[in-house]
Amino acid sequence: MNGIAFLIPIALLLGLVGLATFFWSLGSGQYDDLDGASMRILIDEDCPVADTKGGTSPLDLPRQVEEP
Repeated sequence: MNGIAFLIPIALLLGLVGLATFFWSLGSGQYDDLDGASMRILIDEDCPVADTKGGTSPLDLPRQVEEP
């Protein structure tokens, strides 16, 4: 019986913390754009992203085909 009297307030406190966190994220705009992330993967970029190091990417180099 002592364990239940200890665990019930802890469970209620954790539930209230979770509920407060949910309302905080709702108020800060976390759920404003639900379709944006799923649609962003479908966007085709016209030009490839430049390499930030200034060098060439191995994907940009022409392939060398070996003759048999």
